[in-house]
Amino acid sequence: MIMWSAAILAGGAARRFGGCDKGALIVDGRSIRERQIMELSRLTSDILIVGARPAPVPLARIVSDLDPGHGPLGGLHTALIESTGDSTVVVACDMPYITAPLLHHLLALTREAEIAVPRTDSGYHPLCAAYTRACIEPVARRLADGRLKMTDLFADVRVREVAAEELEPFGDCRRLLSNVNTPDEYRELEALQGHQP
Repeated sequence: MIMWSAAILAGGAARRFGGCDKGALIVDGRSIRERQIMELSRLTSDILIVGARPAPVPLARIVSDLDPGHGPLGGLHTALIESTGDSTVVVACDMPYITAPLLHHLLALTREAEIAVPRTDSGYHPLCAAYTRACIEPVARRLADGRLKMTDLFADVRVREVAAEELEPFGDCRRLLSNVNTPDEYRELEALQGHQP
C-alpha cells in the first residue's frame, strides 16, 4: 500500500500581492488554507505547510524551507525530504479550488511515473502535481547547480502528463487549477463567489 503525503508550498514572498499571506485570503467564507487542508485531509494525515509563518495550523505541520531563496523547486525539495509518504501531492498556497478526487487521481498515477502533472492549454501545472521520493536526488542536483525552473526537472524523471480531457470528470480544469497571484485576480474571484458550484 503506497503511503501518501501532501504539501502546501507557502514560502513565496507574494510580491505581486504586497507580501500578504495568500493562504489566509477568504474564498466562499473560508480561508484558502482551510479549504486546502479540508481536501488534503481526505487523502492523508501527513500534511505539511512548507515555509509558512510559524502559526499553528490544525491538521498540518509547518516545516521551514530547507532551501530558502530557491523558489518552488526548493519548496518541493523540502516537501519530499520532510514527508513520510512514498508519493507527495504538492499544491501552491493560493489555489482555492483543488479537490480531493483530483489530487487522488494524480497520486494514483505515481504508480506509473515519478511525477504526475496536469498539462492544459496554459502549460504544465507543477504546483498542483504529485511527486515520488525518486525525485529527491534529481531535485537536489538541480538546486546545487542553480537550475531552478520546475518544469526542467521533467527531463530527469519519468513524467505522466495529465491532459485537460482527463481532468474533466473532476470539474472545470480552469477552476480547479486557478490560483490568486494578484489583487486583481482576487477581486475577479470575489466577483464569482457564490455564483459557481
